[in-house]
Amino acid sequence: MKRTLMMGTVGVVLGAVLAFLLLLGFRLVGSVTRSAEPAGQTVSFKSAPSDALFGGMDGAPAPVMAAAPAPSSPPMEMEEGVAESFAGAPGGGGKLRSANGDMAKKADRGGREETKAEPAEGSAPSRAWFPETFLFEPLVVTDASGAATVPVRVPDRLTRWRVLALAHSRSGAQAGTVAGFAGTLPTYVDPVLPPFLRAGDAARLPVQVVNTTDAAVEASLKVEAQGATVEGGSRTVRVPARGSVVEYVTVRVAGPGAVAVRATLGSADTVVRDFDVWPTGRPVVRQRGGTLAAPRTVSLEGPADAQAGSERVRLLVYPGALGVLRSELAASGGREGADDVAYTLMLIGRSPGLLAALGETQSAEALKALTSGNAKRMATPAQPVEAVVDVEAMRKVLAQATQRALREGRAPDVATAALLAEGALAHPDNVVLSRLGERLAAKVAAAQLPDGTCQGGDGWTLQRLLVATADCTRAVNAAAGTPEGKRRAALFTVKATGALERNRAHVKDGYTAAALLASGAVTGSLKDDLRTQVRDAVKTREGGTAYLPVEQGVVDAGGGTPSEAEATALAVLALEGDAKAPLADLGASLLSTYAPALGWGGGRANRLALRAVVSLFREPLPAKVRVVLERDGQAITEGTYDAKALREVLALEVAAPGSGGAHAWTVRAEPAVPGLGFSLALAAAVPWKPESQGGLELVVKGPTEAKVGQPAEVVVEASTPSGLALELRHGLPAGVQVDPASLDALVAEGRVSSWDAEDGAVTLKLPPRGAGEPFQARFRVIPTLAGTLQGGASSLKVVSRPDLVSYVPPTIWAVR
Repeated sequence: MKRTLMMGTVGVVLGAVLAFLLLLGFRLVGSVTRSAEPAGQTVSFKSAPSDALFGGMDGAPAPVMAAAPAPSSPPMEMEEGVAESFAGAPGGGGKLRSANGDMAKKADRGGREETKAEPAEGSAPSRAWFPETFLFEPLVVTDASGAATVPVRVPDRLTRWRVLALAHSRSGAQAGTVAGFAGTLPTYVDPVLPPFLRAGDAARLPVQVVNTTDAAVEASLKVEAQGATVEGGSRTVRVPARGSVVEYVTVRVAGPGAVAVRATLGSADTVVRDFDVWPTGRPVVRQRGGTLAAPRTVSLEGPADAQAGSERVRLLVYPGALGVLRSELAASGGREGADDVAYTLMLIGRSPGLLAALGETQSAEALKALTSGNAKRMATPAQPVEAVVDVEAMRKVLAQATQRALREGRAPDVATAALLAEGALAHPDNVVLSRLGERLAAKVAAAQLPDGTCQGGDGWTLQRLLVATADCTRAVNAAAGTPEGKRRAALFTVKATGALERNRAHVKDGYTAAALLASGAVTGSLKDDLRTQVRDAVKTREGGTAYLPVEQGVVDAGGGTPSEAEATALAVLALEGDAKAPLADLGASLLSTYAPALGWGGGRANRLALRAVVSLFREPLPAKVRVVLERDGQAITEGTYDAKALREVLALEVAAPGSGGAHAWTVRAEPAVPGLGFSLALAAAVPWKPESQGGLELVVKGPTEAKVGQPAEVVVEASTPSGLALELRHGLPAGVQVDPASLDALVAEGRVSSWDAEDGAVTLKLPPRGAGEPFQARFRVIPTLAGTLQGGASSLKVVSRPDLVSYVPPTIWAVR
């Protein structure tokens, strides 16, 4: 439905407007005229008088308005929900749907079509849009009289909403108000659905019918479902005046997938809600990856005993260098470690040049102005422009990273100093950062030993010392922009090159050889020799992607074990320009392991992997790309994407029945695009079997019968090796909630270190136990849903060895 929000003020102003609509239960301030009208109608309402709202303010205010229906949710979560909703993702737990009420394609279901909520003939329009937060307006400009109108579509949720409007004038004066309105119907129906069911469940679901009028109502009630069977779904109900009744229907689900429940109350109301049905078996995933430079055919062998309906295939298409760079800029503000701070500084400092090389000139100029100190803060943020980096956001990220770098750079160890120096020196026009980088580079140079190596200490292996020397060389050379820095870098590099040449015979692994090459300190025959060693160390997966493995005992300059992504990125940088190297396949491995929120892991891996990806995939993406997935020559799914969409990670997911055994899967792009990577995963569920490994024995005793609202006891017993921290996860049926007090008691007794509950499971962290000391714990759970319900499997694993695990198959609960 549409509403019109009107705000009046005294004076004229430009400003920023934020809006949250909050659910019922809030104390309302100000006045709003609004009649209780059915959802889907158009209503306008006006704010309180201008002198009450903005109190004699001179100049135009900038209203800040907002809306969200979850009083228990923190404000930050509500804001995020709104942002996601406007971005086209499910926000705040609600499902986004089109303006006519159709259910949209849900991202986490891989593009599966949702059931459309088409109204039945003679019935009320279907209610099917239930976001937690639905309005966020960061910029509203008032007219000459100081008023602004914001048309909005209010969700189908029947509740009371709160509207918060904040404003400011040109002179800086601020004011705000809170008002509310109710969304309701004379009579309506509300089915209460669980977050999920498991395949094979038969659940007794409550359906509430509410009458808000002064007369009793008698109407037909019909409940039906797509993807499930409904028993007792048609009847006549009588609801007293100003009252409600609760009816029950039984819903049976056969296999995994999505279920849409449609409840209709005569011609008064129709509502559509949905939930997922989970498979009951053990998940099995087979995965391959590569690039879309040419059609790729890979073999995936699905389990022969897969449960019916559980086989699904998911194709992820990863963006090229430009998409990765934009994604990393957007995520850079949320990383705080010393290596992440160094990476953030380097990322922002080098982005203008990288963006320009990739064709994003407007973004490059905006960031260049920021990093050179020439960008002026805008009094009022401009509307976002497509393909332009958010300079104000980057300004804040850069300021935060600078403060963290100054803090981390007070007394760092040499390894940290080398990382921070590179990041700080990527900003030569920033006085603070350039001075910090010079100081840290001087500290790194001072750590060079007479033999030309850098750092070292008790317990250091020669392998770690050589990698540290390579890192130091790169950091000192980053400070070669001044005459003193140039002299220092030349002297340092000469001594380091000598040390690397003398120790060539001790370079036994590909990671160390790649690190030496990427430092720029080796040339001539030594460079050729090390390149041969790196090429020989590169491995190829069945799907065609290549990677550089990290051998046991190999460490980075900080003493930690480097990730495979970091090693592979070093291989790309070490072999750049080598015609014999499988660079495209190495790049495909990097693209397929990229995660938008995390990058490739920590800052050390990110700084190398981003350089590698940009160096490999500089070519701009085509205007449109068609991606096709085939099984044994038959098309399974496809998608066509424009260049804008290809900047993000794309997902195609479909059911894949009959995928048991070996099949040939082909992924192709039309046209072929070397800068796009893909990851293909075939998932299925197989029957659970008892399994024990590494001396882990688990026994779970739960109730076979229980009653809604009555606590039931679960007993877990384990026999484990001594001295190991463990994780015990127990699967729960749909609608079963844990009793927090009983779990807190286990923590207080020292039996459990911590616990965490989620839909369908509870996880217990167990402290290390003494020799021969068994584990036993009892805790309570409370069923909230009646029916015959499948529990989930239980597992016990060693935290430091996730491959050591013991499984207990699920049981069936009868809940009355």
